[in-house]
Amino acid sequence: MRQALTPACLIFILGVNCPLVIAFVEAALRRPLGLRYDDMLENSRKLAIVLLATASFLLALPLGGQTGKPAAPTKSAPALTADKAIELAQQGRCKEALPVLKRTLSSAASSTDTRKQAGIAGLRCALTFDDRDASIELLRQLQKTFPKDPDVLFVVVHAYSDLSSRAAQDLGRFAPDSVAAHKLNAEALELQGKWGEAEREYEDLIEKQPNAPGLHFLLGRLLLSRPDADAASAERAKQEFVKELEIDPNNAGAAYILGEIARKEESWDEAIARFSQAAKLDPNFADAFLGWGSCLVTMKRYEEAIAPLQAAERLMAWNPAVHYTLATALSRSGHKEEAEKEFEIHRSLTAKSSPAPGGDKPQ
Repeated sequence: MRQALTPACLIFILGVNCPLVIAFVEAALRRPLGLRYDDMLENSRKLAIVLLATASFLLALPLGGQTGKPAAPTKSAPALTADKAIELAQQGRCKEALPVLKRTLSSAASSTDTRKQAGIAGLRCALTFDDRDASIELLRQLQKTFPKDPDVLFVVVHAYSDLSSRAAQDLGRFAPDSVAAHKLNAEALELQGKWGEAEREYEDLIEKQPNAPGLHFLLGRLLLSRPDADAASAERAKQEFVKELEIDPNNAGAAYILGEIARKEESWDEAIARFSQAAKLDPNFADAFLGWGSCLVTMKRYEEAIAPLQAAERLMAWNPAVHYTLATALSRSGHKEEAEKEFEIHRSLTAKSSPAPGGDKPQ
């Protein structure tokens, strides 16, 4: 019977005329192989394992006795410079340019002008591809590096406006029937001066969700903001703010506006109660502290007025009215020395805000 040709036989046949193969196989078996056919069959399983390795080794050998030449190294592309990246960005090739532009903006080794150009170009690229993470990163770096540069601030204003518009579009696309989407639409109508349409938007929302926090406050604010607001509008707005506090007792804004309405009506006790309520709900609400203290001064309750007015001073020391009102409360309650210091601060702040002598007057 004819003997089957096994992988071991193939290696044996090759090995007859190829001592290199025999040496390779002998190394694999860790003993001399010899040329006996029986030995080859006996070790066929082991030889089969090295068959592929042997073939691969043979294929790697140079043909015709020629010595192989190493492949020429691939030339890497030259590194992209900052100027070239800015040029590419101006040509619309943002994907290539953006990584270099971001590095340039953050690099102290680059000139100020180059960093500024790179940052602005990078921000425009990021916005073009709607890469919001990169846009915010570049915005922060630009504002940190060039906090007072008018060109940068101009670009920053438009970038934030663009991001805001895109977020609004996301809200309209993903949740068009949500309360948030309708509130945003109503606020947009307010900004456009479409008071009637905005009012109807808020009223529709309240009809659907009468106990949703914030809606009565927004409607009340709109009623007071309308250029044609009258006494009836103010009374209706007041009722909306009262309803808001019934739904959300922690709404400091509603309490404050009720305090302002009461002050205009010279309902001093109610005004004091509402202003103090707003200040207690929000310890950083400077105007609430000022309104509270001012009403107490009007009521000649000078000693009581000092504490809320001092809180207002800590929160907005730049406001001359705070220092004048506090000085008045201190003076009338017998704290003459402290009162004079506050009057002096008031005079200094007022002088700084006044136009210089001979300066242009507003037309």
